[in-house]
Amino acid sequence: MHITFLGGGNMGRALIGGLLKVGLQAQQISVIETNPETASQLKKDFAISAIASIDAMALDESENNIVVMAVKPQDFKAAAQALSGRLQASAAPLIVSIAAGIRTGDMSRWLGQTRCVRAMPNTPALIGKGITGLFAENSVSDADRNLAEVICNALGQTVWVDQEQLLDAVTALSGSGPAYVFAFLEALQAGGERLGLDSVTARKLAYATLEGASQLANHSAENASTLREKVTSKGGTTAAALAVLKDLDWQAALERALAAAAERSKAMGDELGQE
Repeated sequence: MHITFLGGGNMGRALIGGLLKVGLQAQQISVIETNPETASQLKKDFAISAIASIDAMALDESENNIVVMAVKPQDFKAAAQALSGRLQASAAPLIVSIAAGIRTGDMSRWLGQTRCVRAMPNTPALIGKGITGLFAENSVSDADRNLAEVICNALGQTVWVDQEQLLDAVTALSGSGPAYVFAFLEALQAGGERLGLDSVTARKLAYATLEGASQLANHSAENASTLREKVTSKGGTTAAALAVLKDLDWQAALERALAAAAERSKAMGDELGQE
């Protein structure tokens, strides 16, 4: 198996590092990176092959070639069309795209092949704690699905959706989700400071509380609603705080936020897929 990364930015770099950690050899990975400094750093850090152009890309006749499209969404079409010429002269590789908003139909049209998997990771992937939503058309084999899953597992966890439109929901929930969490952390820390805590203490309390509660929820057989109820004593401090949040209709606001993100994801797909 050989994996070629088209783009060596933050997410591509995270994937390369994760794959090497799980046992892939450096000689099994190459990257096409036009930025000389980025390419040089990737070679230095991972001892992988880095080339500056698709024209210099080497593909053999093996079906175990994989190309990870890790370019920016606005650059995807041009990169795919440049790559398509090289693909005609070799066995079609499995294409795994981590570019937000690029649909499989557009990928196939620009690349001239249908062996494509679309992936939507999130930023905790940069430390191996991400979760990636995956989709592939029915024509993609189980073996190819497994390969794509193995690659994306290097970033953390994976989930499959059976309809591509559900990746808009994945984008809204987990793709944009870290930003919601960061905003909550900002507010939690700021609230602590307004109550008299210094910034260092407020930050430590906020971050540790979020991390601990998340781990507790992950390790518990009980759902989040039950865990919340267990912390909420009648007439207590938590009940007083949650009553304020309920009055502000914060759950409905969050649902509207996710709906807005999903709608924007759909619109981006429409825009990026235009001829």
